[in-house]
Amino acid sequence: MEENGTYRWPGNNPQPQKKKPDFRRAGRTALLVAVLLVLVALAGTCFYTVDDKQQAVVTTFGQVTDITDAGVHFKLPFGIQQVEKVDVNVYQKIELGYSSSGNPYEVNESESTMITGDYNIVNVDFFVEYKISDPVQYLYSSNDPELILRNLIQSQVRNVVGSSSVDAVLTDGKENIQMQVKELVTQILQEYDIGLSLVDVKIQDAEPPTQEVIEAFKAVETAKQQAETVINDAKAYQNAQLPDAQAKADKLLQNAAYLKQKRINEAVEQVAMFEAMYSEYAQNPGITRTRMYYEAISSVLPDVKLFINTGSGSGSDVQMLLPLESLVEANGGN
Repeated sequence: MEENGTYRWPGNNPQPQKKKPDFRRAGRTALLVAVLLVLVALAGTCFYTVDDKQQAVVTTFGQVTDITDAGVHFKLPFGIQQVEKVDVNVYQKIELGYSSSGNPYEVNESESTMITGDYNIVNVDFFVEYKISDPVQYLYSSNDPELILRNLIQSQVRNVVGSSSVDAVLTDGKENIQMQVKELVTQILQEYDIGLSLVDVKIQDAEPPTQEVIEAFKAVETAKQQAETVINDAKAYQNAQLPDAQAKADKLLQNAAYLKQKRINEAVEQVAMFEAMYSEYAQNPGITRTRMYYEAISSVLPDVKLFINTGSGSGSDVQMLLPLESLVEANGGN
């Protein structure tokens, strides 16, 4: 029974009216969703990220307009601006004569076999490091800059090895060969301007083509090492003997300086004696001359007896000869 006093029978329930679909509202919702999707897609094409090892070259309608570093950057959508990312802070490698990527180690004899300046055949493997120095030139100045660099290095390697002796290639000339190759390739890269710079060139391995030649060069290396050992031993002996010889030399120099000064002092003393004697001689020339004569005779003839003639002439009764020894003894006794 209803509130108005009427009865509702189960079969007499009124059916609810169905609502008509609202196509306008659904259309607006779909349009809004589409706009949001377009905005999200547009936002995804307007921003790009560059990591710390890269640089990005931005082109607008195909023309380079900017170079960006690491970070998040904005660009125009719908293909107006394009971005090319380049690994500029990464050292890359070129292997000539071998390949370390496979397992086992792969040898490329067409690249490693070379002729030296003295017409010997050697196998030389090179390891080269390079990096991208200019991303714009790297992308747009050449079709394949890595292939250009590889062919350039092969050419200069054969040029330098072809002007070197086999001993230099296999033993002590590797440093010089590496330096020459690097200088030549760097100079030509500056002329080509392909956006690459050479970092390092190293000889990975150098050996003769046959085992017999390898053994011969090993014997040469052994002989050189033995020679270096002998030289080092000789230098050690020299260093041990040098202080003693230096001390002896210093002693001889000091003795020579002493003898020199002694001779100088003696000469000065003799000059002083001569000057004193000359002053006495100047005062009494006759007496001094006679005394010097007697002293000279006594020095030259020490065992001869000397007599002094005291007479004034012949026929005198006065004793004319006096022994010089008695005068000397008398003077000595007095």
